[in-house]
Amino acid sequence: MVKLVRAYFECAPCQQSGYPLDDRLGLEGRYSRNAQRLICLAAASWSYDISSQRLAEFCGLKVSDTTIRKVSQEHGATANQWLRTEPKAVREFREEQGEIEFTTDGTCVNTTQGWREVKVGIFSKRDLGAPATLADWSSRTLPIPKVRIAFAAIEKSEAFGRRWKAWRKRLGLVDTSAVTVIADGAKWIWQEQLKHLRDADGVLDIFHVLEHISQTSQILHTEAEQVQSWSTQARDVLLKDGWPGIEFFVQQGFEHRTETQQQSVNKLLDYLAPHQHHLNYAERLNDGKTIGSGQIEGACKNMIGRRLKANAARWKIRRLNRMIGLCTIMYTDHWNKYWQTT
Repeated sequence: MVKLVRAYFECAPCQQSGYPLDDRLGLEGRYSRNAQRLICLAAASWSYDISSQRLAEFCGLKVSDTTIRKVSQEHGATANQWLRTEPKAVREFREEQGEIEFTTDGTCVNTTQGWREVKVGIFSKRDLGAPATLADWSSRTLPIPKVRIAFAAIEKSEAFGRRWKAWRKRLGLVDTSAVTVIADGAKWIWQEQLKHLRDADGVLDIFHVLEHISQTSQILHTEAEQVQSWSTQARDVLLKDGWPGIEFFVQQGFEHRTETQQQSVNKLLDYLAPHQHHLNYAERLNDGKTIGSGQIEGACKNMIGRRLKANAARWKIRRLNRMIGLCTIMYTDHWNKYWQTT
């Protein structure tokens, strides 16, 4: 631990004052740049009280949880602004090559106004994978995204949709037909896609579809083997033939079904019908492209949930949105670049 003692000067004629040594040592206020970075790293990883304990244990930096909150909140707001305005924040994305994907979802966080949905969006670029068959679609290994930009906020769907358009322009994505939107069946997502990414290709996340198929199968059949068999057949038909195939398959045997069973089938078809053109899985597998939204699921869990749902915290919305700024630059590997350019 280093104890710093420095002189304070005040100019009587101009009334300016300060610690000249602060500028020489890179101090901003009470804490150096590196100390602020450590404080923010801890705050974006753990609750404020635990951050205080970990900082003292890891490096002997004794900071109260109140100070940690103040410093991290200030940098969270700056990080959000930095992502929206700093050219270096998007330069790598604009220059990188690869398949352009956009995926979005939401996860609920406890706030002083009750549980609210944090909406998350990610633009990314990745290389194509090897062509995949229907037999190995779930075991193949796709290239990881080479670059990605994430953003999140608590706001209405319309406002969040407008963010997509703003980010698309900021990232230089003039031709929306070059973008693939991958998401679950939430209506707000596809309504906003038509407004702001109209010409983009769409993919209904295969794993959400398979959950709906499994739920239907459990109502149609009572034996575990029958449930598994019907689910597997439906999955294979869907992957191979898309909407025409799955619609025909699930309609078979309707004359022997109870009203409850037919209602379940109708519910499945109602889920899939708006996405008839979003079920071209066989083509995408053959082209080495993704058919699942695992990237956004991971972001909701690791970028948002891991920190913002910790220890039963209840957030003020403005503070939560600021903390999202820190969590975002950590998740998307902008951390070093932020501290180098601000």
